[in-house]
Amino acid sequence: MAAATSELAKSRGWSARVAEGSVFGQWAAVVGEQIAEHADPTVLRDGVLTVVAESTAWATQLRMVQAQLLAKIAAAVGDGVVTSLKIVGPAGPTWRKGKYNVPGRGPRDTYG
Repeated sequence: MAAATSELAKSRGWSARVAEGSVFGQWAAVVGEQIAEHADPTVLRDGVLTVVAESTAWATQLRMVQAQLLAKIAAAVGDGVVTSLKIVGPAGPTWRKGKYNVPGRGPRDTYG
């Protein structure tokens, strides 16, 4: 089925977009269920795939197996679609309140 889809895509000139979309669509099949439960691909731009992990521990683990992940992705969707991974952890809390803010550390400048 995937081969027929890729042939149709190539004949219509869609191969790059279809390959990029299949990274997101086949994420669990490509990287495995365990990794897919704890990390999600968010953006693919200029060959750099941004992956958001649910914790900093998972982000560290994914960075350690980054080469294997790139090899699995290349085998599934083709070489050159994803050239590198940007693995990030969850976003930290923000101290901003309200719609206005002042540049600089403000009242928290005595923390350390």
